[in-house]
Amino acid sequence: MPGGLRRTDLALPLVIAAIATVEVVAYDGDGKWAALGIELVACGLLVLRRTSALLLVTIAALVSLSFPLIGPAIDELATPILILAACSYTLARWIADFRGLVGLAVIVVGFVLLYALIDERDHNVTDVVFVAAILVPPYVMGRIVRRLADYNDLLAREQELVRREAVRDERDRIARELHDVIAHSLSAMVVQIAAAQDLVRRDPDRAASILDRVAGTGRTAIAETGRLLHVIRDVSNELGLAPTPGLHDLDALVREFEHNGLRVELEVDGLPEELPPAVDVSAYRIVREVLTNALRYATDGQVRLELAATSSGLTIHARNNASGRTGLGSGLGLVGLAERVKVLGGTISHGPTTDGQYELVATLPVVREPV
Repeated sequence: MPGGLRRTDLALPLVIAAIATVEVVAYDGDGKWAALGIELVACGLLVLRRTSALLLVTIAALVSLSFPLIGPAIDELATPILILAACSYTLARWIADFRGLVGLAVIVVGFVLLYALIDERDHNVTDVVFVAAILVPPYVMGRIVRRLADYNDLLAREQELVRREAVRDERDRIARELHDVIAHSLSAMVVQIAAAQDLVRRDPDRAASILDRVAGTGRTAIAETGRLLHVIRDVSNELGLAPTPGLHDLDALVREFEHNGLRVELEVDGLPEELPPAVDVSAYRIVREVLTNALRYATDGQVRLELAATSSGLTIHARNNASGRTGLGSGLGLVGLAERVKVLGGTISHGPTTDGQYELVATLPVVREPV
């Protein structure tokens, strides 16, 4: 919409205008159509309540106070009271500081002038209570909503920063792990080449076989290096000293969680003897995260975990009973997994199912280089 307006900016003024129209049609008194015109003008000003709250909203309130100039008293029709309450709320909700109190003071002065110069009825403390009841509760409510909205915005920004930090940390960890994998491949190539140098004259056929394996190892290292260059973010981090984990550690990982009380129903179908190192370590990370979440949230303390080789890669499928709660976890583990799978060109989906289960399905492509 033009001028930065939202569709929701029209909702409140339109509702008030509809109420005003119905009320004026039912009102039997002088000046009712002029009163409706005044109300519609005030509603039109309220449409812009977010863009210029202090000026336009204060004017809208003063316009509503002009009823006695054309006939009806301010308390003969209820819609002007509704407009004044909306103005008071807006001065608190859409103005960050307390400048809205200036507009509220101007509205109070307008009431005083109205009672002193135009309304000839006797006035007492009940009029003070009447004005306070119109203006004070909406203003207080507006300040409360403002504080809650500011808090929610701050929380959303902090969550986004934490999410980005989690993605960056996961990319750094992937880079370190791939660095270890590549370093291992290059070391193996050096050893194999040295052996081929010793055999090249004595046993040329065996030397050629070794060099073929070196070529295959080199192609694998090149592929892993390409992934590394896409994900590395912080080259100043020190390399971890622990061996890089993989699916060869799967049995030990399952026993670890079973020792902590989780019942794991594991099914492995046709895994290749060797996986690309990046896929191997990423599959291990996914399984660990799945078991960690099941240990926390599975209502019966049990998880079913399936790993299967497909024509194009590796599929990890996990299911466990879920209570629907999220517990104290931040969800950043799944954010990291999504980033890891994305880097490898795979897919991941997770969430509750219609039968009360929590399901995660991840696919990791396995691209084999020709030897």
